[in-house]
Amino acid sequence: MSGRRRSHTHWTALVCALFACATSAGADEAPEASSEVRILIDSPIPGETVSNKVHQAPIRGSAVAEGTRPRDFDVMLIIDVSGSTKAASGTDVDGDGVVGIDPQLELVPPGTYPPDLRNTDPQDSILAAEIKAAEALVASLDPARVRVGVISFSGEMNPLTGKRVRYDQQDAWVEVPLTTHFEGVRRALRGILARGPNGGTNFAAGIRLSVRELAGLSQARSSPRPDAKKVALFLTDGVPTFPIGTGSAEDAGDTEAAVNAARLAHKAGVTINSYALGPNALTNPYAATEVARISSGTFLPVQNPGDIISFLQGVTFANVDDVAITNLTTREVSYDVELKPDGSFSGFVPVTEGNNHLRVTALASDGSSGSVEFDLTFETSGLTSRELSLELDRIRERNKQLMLLLERERIQQFRDQQRKVLEFRAAEEDEE
Repeated sequence: MSGRRRSHTHWTALVCALFACATSAGADEAPEASSEVRILIDSPIPGETVSNKVHQAPIRGSAVAEGTRPRDFDVMLIIDVSGSTKAASGTDVDGDGVVGIDPQLELVPPGTYPPDLRNTDPQDSILAAEIKAAEALVASLDPARVRVGVISFSGEMNPLTGKRVRYDQQDAWVEVPLTTHFEGVRRALRGILARGPNGGTNFAAGIRLSVRELAGLSQARSSPRPDAKKVALFLTDGVPTFPIGTGSAEDAGDTEAAVNAARLAHKAGVTINSYALGPNALTNPYAATEVARISSGTFLPVQNPGDIISFLQGVTFANVDDVAITNLTTREVSYDVELKPDGSFSGFVPVTEGNNHLRVTALASDGSSGSVEFDLTFETSGLTSRELSLELDRIRERNKQLMLLLERERIQQFRDQQRKVLEFRAAEEDEE
């Protein structure tokens, strides 16, 4: 799974790849170019016998949609720390059993909360959800292949005019340059949360600074790595409100600045995946969608900001959306697979005593797929490894959560569509 998530089309493509479905294109349909998908199996090694009490065998490896070996990645987290991120995320981020709410959006008796309060539990804020999502993502990455950096952005406002305090002020900061020292990344993330939200929202500043760091341009604090794929993950809860006008309202110039920054990213070979959190995710996401489109990235609306914690763990840097393992001997297919952003995966497949002929199939983001087959010898042992059992449970729970979020999004899209149909019909009746 990934930020693109398993769609019906992808499931169909994967099933066809698994069972060699025959397809044909119409006379007027040109075949689409597709990526070569290569799969490398790390474990079990050839000739190794797998032992377990339960008939499940662990499989580990990497899927690569481009090239012949796993790629290295430079990943920059761009985090919106503007004042609006203090609003409630809709999720119990801090795990205290209480979900913070925005009294302005809830039915509460008058006078229950101060009129300017936007979150009854500051530890459940949108910023807190962004930080927790970033921490979870970093925990899933392999420092042997991935460098991570963190940039925060907002925009200091004059309290009287609402405009920028200075025309040349800095609205984005390198919290930590690209590094494989992930503990330093985690400390930087905790530092952002401790400072809290403040100011306007300058998309362009955050994007331009990420390009400087990822491309290793002049004055960058990060050293360049030409062979690494450059990816920026852009998290925001709103629309750009700076560098033009006031920090509380979007201006056409703010959007233009963000789009121009995305064009710069594209020229520098930086792909931006953007995530719009909250009510504006579907109602007004133009800047965020254009930033992703121009830089050949993806856009994901997250109406419930707290869901970003799960969704961000499903992002892909390797252009691989899904991996399935099939036991051709027993004719069983397993989706108990955890696919990490860099294309590495770990999963379990049902096996039988003796020889098992397995196939691992990976689905690329462009719909193409690739497979590898190998033999595995399995024998029953007296004990089940507790670590393997816990890992299988974790993978299943993670995949279940992501699929539930996908279903929730589909339901919301369906309901929005029904409302639009009613509005369209009402407009037609008014015209008549």
